[in-house]
Amino acid sequence: MSILKELEKDIIQLIEKAGYHTDKLYLEESNRKDLGEYQLNDAMQLVKTYHKNPREIASDIVAVLEQDSRFQNINIAGPGFINFSFSEEYIYEILNKMNDDIFSNIDKKEKKKIIIDYGGANVAKALHVGHLRSANIGEALKRLSRAMGYETLGDAHLGDYGRPLGFVVLEIMKRYKNLPFFDENYTGNYEEIDLPITNEELEKLYPIASEKAKQDPEYLEEGRLVTSKIQNHERGYYDLWKKVVEISKKDIKNVYDTLNTEFDLWLGESDAEVYIPELQRIYEEKQLLVDSEGAKIIEISKEEDTSPMPPLLFIKSNGTISYETTDLATILQRKKEFNPDEIWYVVDGRQSLHFEQTFRAARLGQLVEDNVVLEHIDFGTMNGKDGKPFKTRDGGVMTLKNLIELVTNETRKKISTEVTEEEKEEISTTVAVAALKYADLLPYRSTDYVFEIEKFSSLEGKTGPYILYSTIRMKSLLNKVETEERKIRKLKGKSEREIALLLLSLQKVMEKSIETKSLNEIAEYLYKLTSSYNTFYGENRILTEVDEELKTSWITLTQIVYNTNMLLLDILGIKVPKKM
Repeated sequence: MSILKELEKDIIQLIEKAGYHTDKLYLEESNRKDLGEYQLNDAMQLVKTYHKNPREIASDIVAVLEQDSRFQNINIAGPGFINFSFSEEYIYEILNKMNDDIFSNIDKKEKKKIIIDYGGANVAKALHVGHLRSANIGEALKRLSRAMGYETLGDAHLGDYGRPLGFVVLEIMKRYKNLPFFDENYTGNYEEIDLPITNEELEKLYPIASEKAKQDPEYLEEGRLVTSKIQNHERGYYDLWKKVVEISKKDIKNVYDTLNTEFDLWLGESDAEVYIPELQRIYEEKQLLVDSEGAKIIEISKEEDTSPMPPLLFIKSNGTISYETTDLATILQRKKEFNPDEIWYVVDGRQSLHFEQTFRAARLGQLVEDNVVLEHIDFGTMNGKDGKPFKTRDGGVMTLKNLIELVTNETRKKISTEVTEEEKEEISTTVAVAALKYADLLPYRSTDYVFEIEKFSSLEGKTGPYILYSTIRMKSLLNKVETEERKIRKLKGKSEREIALLLLSLQKVMEKSIETKSLNEIAEYLYKLTSSYNTFYGENRILTEVDEELKTSWITLTQIVYNTNMLLLDILGIKVPKKM
């Protein structure tokens, strides 16, 4: 149980001792620090039960609180607000408990299995800036969920099965006519064949093929036919497709590795294909599939809809399956293979209609129990200085590789000259990724934001590099001190107390983040805690302090802040280099 939750439980018992019963109590941080650091508003709530003046109730509670050595500066404000602060001895006790185990201040949630669908990279296409937020938010939510005690699986859910892949395979066929995939002597072992094409070349094929399809109806029809053959596992076509996926997936993994994004499952749309016959049978037995101009659809509109809700396209008129159908098959797959309590989809807000259609169809088909949560966790866009989605100078879509390189060029200027060139490159990239991630997670997730490379790469202000630099400095200080026992027995300043109170609020910050499924609370908290520590650091000469008890206490406080920063940076998916 977290320290604050434990304290709330104790205060409930103290209120009982004062003659009043309450099941719940919430300690609120006071907005009037001159009156106290925390506030209890329960006297007003108890009026309904005991029909007494709230100040009289508050006075009875205060009389009991005054007998407890943990509280000081206890007073009543207004109609019955109880304000108080913690005694110094209790602050020391709290901090020492955190020093023993930072997780002592974090409550574990009830056991729950969650699958988080994020990333959404498309095979044979370059990862672009639009994939950044899904990767960052999804990865951080996965790590936060685990820290809170949930069993969580992250799934890359690759886009590897639609018409784009059919066009890529078609274009390869036309360019490399002598590939063995369509030779009559082909054995079907695609792993032994080297495809004479790099991933960079592969990424250029779909735009070319897509443009051809717009101009040439015959080419368009060929692409549809190839897509159908891939989905029907036709020899040669299916194996060439698998080779394309293999090449592309390797590059996709490399980019995600750079972003410190780790998936437990590298499944794609195609992996749910085996469930499509069963899926179709489910909807047919429930008489939910409707013929419509050669296609099969599912009507999902409701009487209470205030705007038109288009039906879900289950099978296209040419016999191929739709994106919505593979998502339904994936839900069925996840139910059967993992049996999750919740499935979160961390995807751009512009996909909200798609998920509304998919979730409605899933409920109609009873693919999961009613109590299984299906949730679309949407997010806004990352924009350039012009307020429009971040692009290259010539107006094209910027790849993630190029974006990381741009930011790395900026962070390279900030790295110490006392490192080798190899170290400099590694540190520059780590700091660049921290700059990108912190800027991306700082706003509330559904908010669009402007990313300015110089601003967010700075070592000053609310930035990833600022947090990293400060955290590394804490570690450097800790490395310079040898002490057998790190214990807080003495503090003297206002800044130390401010740090202690911030540390105490860690549980509520994490709870708010998991509740809103947004990391802005944690990002803000990291900045506040780090800034408060830097204020304290600037006010005191820690290493040269002659009072050994005070010096040891300061070192211990540094250790707690460092541990908290490392915990939260890891939750945000941000690595900390050894030096900068």
